[in-house]
Amino acid sequence: MQEKVLKILEFNKIIYKLTAECMSSLGKELAENLFPSSNFDEILINQHETSQAVSMVISRGNPPFGGLKDIINSINKANKGAVLAPNELLEIADTLRASRNLKAYFGYIANKPSIDSNLNYQHKFERLQPIFEGLYTNKRVEDKIYSCIINEEEIADTASPALQAIRRQIKDSEHKIKEKLNSFTHSSTYQKYLQENLVTIRDGRYVIPVKQEYRNEISGLIHDSSASGATLFIEPMVVVEANNAIKQLKIKEKFEIEKILSELSSMVSEIYAELEENIQLLAKLDFIFAKARLSLNMNAMEPQLNQNGNINIKKARHPLLDASIVVPIDVWCGDKFNTLVVTGPNTGGKTVTLKTIGLLTLMAQAGLHIPASDGSEVNVFHNVFADIGDEQSIEQNLSTFSSHMVNIVQILKNVDSNSLVLLDELGSGTDPVEGAAIAMSVLEYLHKRNARTIATTHYSELKSFAINTEGIENACCEFDIETLRPTYKILIGVPGKSNAFAISKKLGLSDEILEKAKGFVSKDNTRFEDTIAEIEKNKTTSQKQLKEIELTRGECQKLKEQLESEKEAIDKRKDKLIREAREEARSILQDAKVEADKTLAEIKNLAEEHEESERNKKGENLKNKLRKKLKETEEALVEPLFKNNAGNKNYKFWAGDTVYILSLKQEGTVLSEPDMNNNVLIQAGIIKLKIPTSQIRPTKHEKIMLDKINISKVTSNKDRTVSMELDLRGQNLEEALQNTDQYLDNASLSGLNMITLIHGKGTGILRNGIHQFLKRHPHVKTFRLGKYGEGEHGVTVVELN
Repeated sequence: MQEKVLKILEFNKIIYKLTAECMSSLGKELAENLFPSSNFDEILINQHETSQAVSMVISRGNPPFGGLKDIINSINKANKGAVLAPNELLEIADTLRASRNLKAYFGYIANKPSIDSNLNYQHKFERLQPIFEGLYTNKRVEDKIYSCIINEEEIADTASPALQAIRRQIKDSEHKIKEKLNSFTHSSTYQKYLQENLVTIRDGRYVIPVKQEYRNEISGLIHDSSASGATLFIEPMVVVEANNAIKQLKIKEKFEIEKILSELSSMVSEIYAELEENIQLLAKLDFIFAKARLSLNMNAMEPQLNQNGNINIKKARHPLLDASIVVPIDVWCGDKFNTLVVTGPNTGGKTVTLKTIGLLTLMAQAGLHIPASDGSEVNVFHNVFADIGDEQSIEQNLSTFSSHMVNIVQILKNVDSNSLVLLDELGSGTDPVEGAAIAMSVLEYLHKRNARTIATTHYSELKSFAINTEGIENACCEFDIETLRPTYKILIGVPGKSNAFAISKKLGLSDEILEKAKGFVSKDNTRFEDTIAEIEKNKTTSQKQLKEIELTRGECQKLKEQLESEKEAIDKRKDKLIREAREEARSILQDAKVEADKTLAEIKNLAEEHEESERNKKGENLKNKLRKKLKETEEALVEPLFKNNAGNKNYKFWAGDTVYILSLKQEGTVLSEPDMNNNVLIQAGIIKLKIPTSQIRPTKHEKIMLDKINISKVTSNKDRTVSMELDLRGQNLEEALQNTDQYLDNASLSGLNMITLIHGKGTGILRNGIHQFLKRHPHVKTFRLGKYGEGEHGVTVVELN
């Protein structure tokens, strides 16, 4: 790729944006040296790295690059035996900490449960995994440096026992000196000689401020004076020896600090190779995640790459334009045609189209995501050539046309079948006839070389040339005559119509002048322009109709899926109700059998009693009790769940009545009167079904009927004990929904009004799934998240019907 082309297509501005996303000078250096590649495998790897980094940022957030420094010079010095300064050692410790944090970051991502249990994280992050796992960590060296060095200018007392002892001696000595000097400052004899009653330091030695006129009254060494000369800073002779001792201790302290730094530097030199490799890995990670952040900021995606010359960019946006106002474009080339001729008015978006195609191609080949829609496809070119903009050169005394021709000549010399050529206003700047002829000849040459070429022009001759030449296609930038504004949409397959007459008329040019101008235009050219206008109009209409058809088809498909889903749900609900009814009937019959056996046993025992009157009395009581129990059992079993042989004898159903369907536990509308089999056609939601009148009730009587049924259910299940809460933590969504459904049924049968579902806070997947399930459950009246003291977002409180 030529540097000139990168500049024309503004690739350097993308590099500037990428560099701004880097967190360290290491990453910035890689970003600044980024260059489009023509190696297909290398580009594919770089694109995968960017995509995997995007997935990580979305899943976990930005990696912790804090503390990352360029320590290459420092570790080189340590490797040569030099003693590193405290700030250099701290930077090395910071880098080791950054490596450790990044490994922990990747470890969390790698071990995080995936929504798709079949997804292997090693496969998902196969490009980034070896980089993260290759990072070297050394907690021992990291902690040692941090424990010895407080900041760039201070070494910790605990860095070594010797240093701690020396600093203790210095403090003791300083304390003794201050006590002696304080005897001067607080003495009534010496106070009149002092400028101030304080002890200060000059040249590292403790002194007192003495008035100049009393300099001879205090024996000592003069170390400094005030700016006015009125004050002398004198070190009294009584503390000279003590100050000298402190001076010696300071020297020892310095030597001990040098020893500590030397030991730390030696530890660094021992891991030089690991740190050197770390720098490269950290720089690469910073660079890769900068690409990921740039992708997210531009709402970009990984393009599909090919080597067959195809370009198919969908909803492409120029990355340097405001995303809120830029109009996305669809451009394709290289499949059925290799040359695209784009026509249209000035400021219609032709040049932006060329730059968008060129820049997105360069970005893709540099391993960057492109701002376009999914499914966009980009070919990997060996070269990208561009002649865009006014290249007039005053220094070389070249006109605009001559400057363009210099560029085109160089392009024609180097172009091959794996080149992308972008030409703006081809043939302009000279006589229109000659310019159009040269433009057609250049396009024909590039077409024969099988280069992928996109050229913009105003010449009508090139429109005809594209129509009559196989492998060359027309395109235009759409223009709204009513508003005199371009729409910035690209219409491929439609040659652009010259709008000069229409625009001029709209702007007020008289009809007389326009008619005269039209007379100067040949009839063939007029017919050609009219044909172009008709083609463009038909294409626009067809595209609009196609979009409406696609929208309608999508809605139909969505409605079909919804109907199938609801039908499946109804079938499941029906099967469940039948199953539950049978289980309940078996339970009631079993209870009745047990009671009957018990009664018969007691009757048998009565036969053994001697007194016949007592036997008859007790026997009658037991018979009555048995009859009562059997009656209760019979009443419990008369609930008409799915019986077809009993009708609603006391009510006549009419079309339009709203009824309650006992089997489905929902309302429906009667569509027809009962037939000879006592069945009625009912609309329930989006489905129609025939139901026996025994299974429906008028809605005005439904509350009474439900109360009776509920009393029967509660009576038949009185021995059941159902907890008021259900713990779903640790379950997957499918298992939790199944258990919740069963629990709600049991809670309803037990007469509970309020229950609690414990799902935990977590990621919210379990909570959201349960809430969607509760919205359509027939037993649920309302539900809400827990309040303070109830478990808050970790529980859902449900009110039952």
